[in-house]
Amino acid sequence: MSEKKPKKKRPPRTPMPERAPAERARDFDEVPLGYSPEAARREAARCIGCKKPRCVTGCPVEIDIPGFVARIAEGDFDDAARLLHETNRLPAICGRVCPQEDQCEKECVLAKKGESVAIGNLERFVADWARARNLTVHGECAAATGKRVAIVGSGPAGLTCAGELAARGHEVTVYEALHAPGGVLVYGIPEFRLPKAIVASEVGALESLGVKFELNAVVGKRETVDELLGEESFDAVFIGTGAGAPRFLGVPGENLAGVYSANEYLTRSNLMRAYEPDSPTPILRAKRVCVVGGGNVAMDSARTALRLGAEEVVLVYRRSRAEMPARAAEIHHAGEEGIRFELLTNPVRILGDDDGRVRGMECLRMELGEPDDSGRRRPVPVEGSEHEIACDAVVVAIGNDPNPLVPRTTPGLATGRRGNIEADEATGATSRPGVFAGGDIVTGAATVIEAMGAGRRAAEAIDAYLRDGS
Repeated sequence: MSEKKPKKKRPPRTPMPERAPAERARDFDEVPLGYSPEAARREAARCIGCKKPRCVTGCPVEIDIPGFVARIAEGDFDDAARLLHETNRLPAICGRVCPQEDQCEKECVLAKKGESVAIGNLERFVADWARARNLTVHGECAAATGKRVAIVGSGPAGLTCAGELAARGHEVTVYEALHAPGGVLVYGIPEFRLPKAIVASEVGALESLGVKFELNAVVGKRETVDELLGEESFDAVFIGTGAGAPRFLGVPGENLAGVYSANEYLTRSNLMRAYEPDSPTPILRAKRVCVVGGGNVAMDSARTALRLGAEEVVLVYRRSRAEMPARAAEIHHAGEEGIRFELLTNPVRILGDDDGRVRGMECLRMELGEPDDSGRRRPVPVEGSEHEIACDAVVVAIGNDPNPLVPRTTPGLATGRRGNIEADEATGATSRPGVFAGGDIVTGAATVIEAMGAGRRAAEAIDAYLRDGS
């Protein structure tokens, strides 16, 4: 009787090299350094090529993951890039900021008994390879249809929708309220996680498809959705204005000098580049900064404060580390860089000095009780646990609400309790004929790739609407 041969052990996941914490924590250069061609091929070779690849269904835009990974393993990086771009208009961005560990990589068969294929790292490698060589990765656009579509907002949902519609032959104009396209990609995500040159490159690729960008164009003030459909003669409108209205704690002292919403703090630093020595945009370079929250935006704010010269940055979160919604990689990077975590801690008052400036924050210790509507255990105050944390700036990063301007200026556009536009999940169709919506303005704050998925589905529905009115 022959003995069973032991199963061949899969090689370990190929780590991506990163800059050392002590070096990177004082500048805004990108932290991960990317794969070399050899490392990319080694990692891609770990993929076992499943017959029913669950990784694809785990991706909101359904990238042919086994296909582009196989081409990397073969060393055909050019073809891998072209295949990737068939379903993803923003791969260099997704490879950097998408939570692959909760989506495609979570579904990888290898993750069941070990480490998944590093799909996000490979996506980044291929996109960077194509960009560095100016490869033409977008296919030819379909013949012009004569139909015109207005996209309101140039975040990931709007950019994706614009690219898909342009490829189908429609004339597309994107209206962006700020002075640079990209939405949350440029105002919300720091340079050290997503260099703005990457966003500009992806926008340039859309312009090569014929997409036009109108900047400093605040729809709802300069023109309304009705005017776009009327006087401006657009045949359809897609609304992707995101969730840019900040939430606050609702505690005493939030009006003190030195209290920021994360939106303002990150916009000043990211879009306005306040960290540069000659920047005309002011930002408080505090010595002790408290950041309130546990998501990616909180991590971005804390790491930004450190790079702006803070001697101490404390991240205050009312639940435990296990409940933090931030990506594991971002929590890890923040800890490596010296961010102090005050967990199971909740602010109840911001303290000020005689000049009306922040001097500290009064907090309560918390303990976890029964799960709430989010499925996470509810934080409950511990009686008599009041204490102070000294700081001279507070950044509030506890979530965002939908931008209210377009819904308020579009009669007949149905919205939900929080002001989100009500839209069909599969098509993005709203209560107004010819008006579609997707991304955070519909779902509330979510991930870049989820917004892209909504933009792609809406583009398919808009194309059908323009061609046959359905």
